[in-house]
Amino acid sequence: MPLSPSLADLLLRLVINLAALVVLLRWAFLRRGGDPSRLLTLAAFNMVLFLIAHLLNRVEMTMGAAFGLFAVFSMLRVRTEGISSRDMTYLFLGIALGLVTAVADPGPVALPLLAGVIPALALVLESGWVVPVEASHEVVYDRLPLLAPGARNELLADLTARTGLPVTRVEIQRIDLLKEVAHLQAYGPLP
Repeated sequence: MPLSPSLADLLLRLVINLAALVVLLRWAFLRRGGDPSRLLTLAAFNMVLFLIAHLLNRVEMTMGAAFGLFAVFSMLRVRTEGISSRDMTYLFLGIALGLVTAVADPGPVALPLLAGVIPALALVLESGWVVPVEASHEVVYDRLPLLAPGARNELLADLTARTGLPVTRVEIQRIDLLKEVAHLQAYGPLP
């Protein structure tokens, strides 16, 4: 039994969306230390938005309405637990990918190319070719005298020695004087 043209179009778009999503999540997000526990959220947002946008597109939804839907889903960020800006970026990329593959109509040959732009951009930016990419680790640190501005080199050397990671810069997140510890964000080159 042959598929109806609308079902064939949906399946083609779904396959293109899933292929681009796999590239985005597997080779860009996870490759640079993305949290695997976020995969379900990223994939679910993409798929739900893809299906809603595709179904609403059948009732004469414009691209402006699709981006309005994108804005509604983006506002959910305010109501969720705090996630890193990197994870939020991938959430937005996944949402945009779902919108593009569900609503755009460049033709069956150009749609994979259009959908491939988002993961390709993420791969290029995560590769370190454009901007050096750093690893980041949150550290609870107990040697408060080394936080003084004049002791920055000693602080970096101490963190490198204690963690075994090449720490090149540090940001102080907060200092707890009662517990005599500081919460730091330590950065260094990716392994």
